Amino acid sequence: MATPTTDILRIANCSGFYGDKLSAARDMVKGGPIDVLTGDYLAELTMSILFSKKMKNPEEGYVGTFLKQVQDVLKPCLEKGIKIVTNAGGLNPKGMADAVEAIAAELGLDCKVAWIDGDDLIPRLKGLTTDGESFSNIDTGKALADSGLRPATANAYLGGWGIKEALDQGADIVIAPRVTDAAVVMGPAAWKFGWKRDDFDALAGAIAAGHLIECGTQVTGGNYAFFQEVPSFHNMGYPIAEMEADGSFTITKHPGTGGLVSVGTVTAQLLYEINDPAYKNPDVVAHFDTLSIEQVGEDRVRVSGCRGSNPPPQHKVCMNILGGYRNSMELLITGLDVEEKAKIFTDVLFDLVGGKEAFDQVSIDLIRTDKETPSRNEEAFASLRIAVRSSDAKLVGRVFSAKIIELALASYPGFTGRTSPGAGGPFIIHWPALVDSRHITETVHLGDQALPVQPTSQLDLEEKYYQKQPADIPPPPTGANTTLPFGRVFGTRSGDKGGAANVGVWAKTDDAYSWLYHHFTADRLKELLPDLQGFEVKRFDLPNIRAVNFMIYGILGEGVAANDRIDGQAKTLGEYLRSRPVTLPASIAS
Repeated sequence: MATPTTDILRIANCSGFYGDKLSAARDMVKGGPIDVLTGDYLAELTMSILFSKKMKNPEEGYVGTFLKQVQDVLKPCLEKGIKIVTNAGGLNPKGMADAVEAIAAELGLDCKVAWIDGDDLIPRLKGLTTDGESFSNIDTGKALADSGLRPATANAYLGGWGIKEALDQGADIVIAPRVTDAAVVMGPAAWKFGWKRDDFDALAGAIAAGHLIECGTQVTGGNYAFFQEVPSFHNMGYPIAEMEADGSFTITKHPGTGGLVSVGTVTAQLLYEINDPAYKNPDVVAHFDTLSIEQVGEDRVRVSGCRGSNPPPQHKVCMNILGGYRNSMELLITGLDVEEKAKIFTDVLFDLVGGKEAFDQVSIDLIRTDKETPSRNEEAFASLRIAVRSSDAKLVGRVFSAKIIELALASYPGFTGRTSPGAGGPFIIHWPALVDSRHITETVHLGDQALPVQPTSQLDLEEKYYQKQPADIPPPPTGANTTLPFGRVFGTRSGDKGGAANVGVWAKTDDAYSWLYHHFTADRLKELLPDLQGFEVKRFDLPNIRAVNFMIYGILGEGVAANDRIDGQAKTLGEYLRSRPVTLPASIAS
């Protein structure tokens, strides 16, 4: 087993999303030695939530719960020399920094707070579009100038060099806006080890570390496919990345906490919400198909060898667009003739509201959870979900709900609502796009200083790349076959990528991976999950970790804040796949 160097930087993450465990920050500071405390709060959905808050109060737009954590840990962090780095600034990093400084003053603490901006493109969006900048949509390729859409927010995903600059200037706390999830780890690592802009392999390792710990306990046993391996789900330990000077790192957690750090949990999180193995960031492209994962002790997994290359010439932009209004209701249909009952109801409902064409979009979904031989009333239920959208708030609100209520005594037998009728409300479309990095300059603010930081792609650096080695995967074992659920052999992890979803699949053994590699194609995935038939599916290979990753394009429509799926973030897609029966060699099933 490889031996880590003694010169390490312990980066602990206390938040994987807006709403994560409040006491986690205190637990990480008190639970053992750490050097940097990070918190990631900004999922794509969170940006929509923060926009709604800022619309109601222009002084908000940041993650307010982070301030409660600051009150808990600021004093011990300053005493122990622990730096705090977070993207909780959201849409208002200056407002967050002011609030943190007020807390420090109230506690009588001397604290240097830096904040970063430069991600917000709204003030100059019209000029950029007029000048010919296309803002090409990642999912459709459509240009903003030709789309007719008017973004409410447009935030570029900044990198980690602004964070490094703030730490170089002596900041105790760095408040970032919309930066990449991995930036809050890469920035401190570059600061600690003095990395240069073209130290791409080291930077790629830090990006991998940031990607692994950004979702908190998902890398320490949470949401893990083989959950029976986790000793305890009580007091789950949050992750720590022990960074080394060459970009290698060890994932661990504080002793005495629940959860598990294993090759499996780390592999699962590495596959979470990625596209192809070339993981793009504004600081470096990290090639996840080059790294190695090794168990080096109890709850200790070392990751090494991640190769890096020059970052792309574009920054990803998260745009949120006001899409209109929507409403939905779910009804229960019970017992016999479920499909006929659903048709009667929907036909009459839409006749009363002027037809489906009166709406911009209509979604009707009959979910058959009823059993042929139910042993209790609840096992005889099917659900009829009806969702509508329109620019007319009255139509999707009062009219839609009122007409459903009118039919309560005039429709199919057993009519009852599973959800209450509501007034509906506005929805936001997530429109991921790309913008040329020449338009991006982030600025670090600390005291009276305003320090500009240019993107790496705009510097005159030598082009660095690596020669990818072709995979040489032996044929799968032969012999007697057996049929069993896919998940009895393979692990999965799924999530959302804008309007797309990913499903990462990994094997525990070389023989199982050879079967996966040679037999489990995109077409085979569609056979197992027939509801994917209408979508483009691509497979990407990561033989270094015995894994493949599938991207399902368009399945989530216009993003989590706008689609009408029950699971709008595709979190359940992997477990759905694991439940499906497959036939494979019996030797890999044991």
